[in-house]
Amino acid sequence: MSEAVHGDTFTPAATVLRRRRRRKGWLAQNQGAIIRHAVIILFMVIILVPLAWVGIMSIKSLPDAMRGNFWPKRFDFTHYSYIFQRIDTLPRNLFNSIYVTAGTVFGTTACAVLAGYALVHLKPRGGAFVIAALLVSLYFPVRVVSLISIYEIQHFLGLINSTTGLILPYITLNLAISVLIMRSMFQLVPHELFEAAKIDGAGPWRTLFLIGLPMVRNGLVVVFIVNFVTAWGEFLLCTTLTNDQDARTMPVVLAGAQGGLGQWSWPNLAAVYVIVVTPGIIAFVFAQRLFFKGLAEGVIKG
Repeated sequence: MSEAVHGDTFTPAATVLRRRRRRKGWLAQNQGAIIRHAVIILFMVIILVPLAWVGIMSIKSLPDAMRGNFWPKRFDFTHYSYIFQRIDTLPRNLFNSIYVTAGTVFGTTACAVLAGYALVHLKPRGGAFVIAALLVSLYFPVRVVSLISIYEIQHFLGLINSTTGLILPYITLNLAISVLIMRSMFQLVPHELFEAAKIDGAGPWRTLFLIGLPMVRNGLVVVFIVNFVTAWGEFLLCTTLTNDQDARTMPVVLAGAQGGLGQWSWPNLAAVYVIVVTPGIIAFVFAQRLFFKGLAEGVIKG
């Protein structure tokens, strides 16, 4: 029998062939997983590298920013204090973004939960028409088509240049998709649970809070993330419905820093970017597991 040299020992040729086939077999079995992970890593790098570049740019000294090197020779954290001194309304604008985003998220989530629960388990008349209308509305650019109407309604209600007034139009932005998400989540809950609660004497509200909400908590996280990202980054409605700098949110301030608040160096502008995007990143990091779990449990269903 022929033999092959392997290190300082002699291994039969048949054993070497079996090991090679085993390695090839592992690659063939895991080829799909390897490709998927490679694609995921590629997109992760595409997303994280610009964020890392902006973060490092915000703490670069001006000479380092002009050189264009990725890693600075000297760190300078004074850019953050500079933007708070240059934009005296920045703390107020940051509070406006938090306030409007929180109001939008809780308002939209409450409406979506009630609507999704009613459409699935209370079965109101015209429910099919409501679902069809919500689906059709997804194909229209609401921000552009309804901008004039939204402005007229806000003007009639006296909510122009009001931070609180931004919450109402913001709620409408993702209300349709939020209702459809919660409807899909409630469809996953066995109807027998609600029937059993009804037999035990529980009313619709008690059934919703004791049985419905615990069963669809992952869907709530999905709705929370979708509305948080949209409300936090909304620019068009805010710049249209507000004129006073004190009433505006961070995305409008960021746009003003780029072109309307004087000469800004790249590190100072990067510091504004970091302040704008950090809350969204933190919220998604804490909720990402439940977010993807909610998607996997049937958000796209129905």
